[in-house]
Amino acid sequence: MTVSTTAARSADDSDHLSEVARPSDSRRDPEVLREALHHWLATQLPTDTAPEITHVQLPEANGMSSETILFDASWAGKVHPLVARVAPADTTMPVFPSYDLESQFQVMSRVREHCAVPVPVVYWSESDPGPLGAPFFVMARIAGQIPPDVMPYNFGSWVTEATDTQRALLQHSSVNVLAQLHDIEQPWERFSFLRLPGSGPAVHEALAAHIRQQREFYEWTTQSGPRSPLIERGFAWIEENRPNDTSPAVFCWGDARIGNIMYDDFRPVAVLDWEMATFGPRELDLGWMTYLHRFFEDIATDAGLEGMPDFLRPGDLATLYEELTSHTPRNLEYYIVYAALRHATIMLRIQTRAIHFGQAVAPEDPDDLILHRAPLEAMLDGTYWEKIR
Repeated sequence: MTVSTTAARSADDSDHLSEVARPSDSRRDPEVLREALHHWLATQLPTDTAPEITHVQLPEANGMSSETILFDASWAGKVHPLVARVAPADTTMPVFPSYDLESQFQVMSRVREHCAVPVPVVYWSESDPGPLGAPFFVMARIAGQIPPDVMPYNFGSWVTEATDTQRALLQHSSVNVLAQLHDIEQPWERFSFLRLPGSGPAVHEALAAHIRQQREFYEWTTQSGPRSPLIERGFAWIEENRPNDTSPAVFCWGDARIGNIMYDDFRPVAVLDWEMATFGPRELDLGWMTYLHRFFEDIATDAGLEGMPDFLRPGDLATLYEELTSHTPRNLEYYIVYAALRHATIMLRIQTRAIHFGQAVAPEDPDDLILHRAPLEAMLDGTYWEKIR
């Protein structure tokens, strides 16, 4: 099955949680957008260019963090398929406390400059909220296939319909994206704007700062929602088992999952969604890529579906990554637990948001807001791993 899609899909951590709808007040009038984009683009191009804006569209799969606008712009006799990523309005009760779109713009630009990972061309970053009501940036729109989140790709999709050889190629090429990103030289200098407070260039320093940031996100989330005993237990486990790795931290994509990659013939043609880019251990990305697949697999198992149990297995990813980089992944189970914990905090925020907008009812036990509660409990108890090794 061939699917045509674009780099417009907003794919942050919240996009695959289809049970929570986007509030209606985040929708925009395409004609109003067309006029706004027309006037704004005219200020970015030479005065004699006379750009035209056509085909403005807001995808139904628009995410619950940055908003996505698809549009075509014509100037100098050429049509340019484009995407605008717009920061969310406060009225939508955003998933995250802040949205640094200028940082995402810079990350994408520098990744394109310093490695061969395919990233869409970024054209403009606009910090003035005047034109569209919030800061935004504009990038090229790319055609290709994305593993769907709704329904999850392992429920039945072009990924499940592929041959074993094709899925092996997709897995290999996806892990190779991580290998190339982690191989960027001098990341501490080239991505200095990503440095977290109190961090340093070593893995143990970067990881400690990253965990502090995640704790701050949890505390911010609980300002408008309940506290979670499971998440707090998870943070205690993370601290108790934190590796003391003094090797250099690498540049990490952050949101490393195949649902954020656009493919052509099972090879990446666009790597998307850079809002979680950071410094850390290589295993931070490997753990996230593994866990986000496990999240879908656990849902498939609960639904009585076959799923894709032989795809993106931790051991296979570790072996493949070592073949590509000569680095042997360490403490991967730890980073899978950390991924599940971070995902739980995002889930807590999203479900709190749904309750706020009348789309869900608060349960008696706040841990029930976490869809993957049972797998996370099993991870913390050490009983989860046998089935996926």
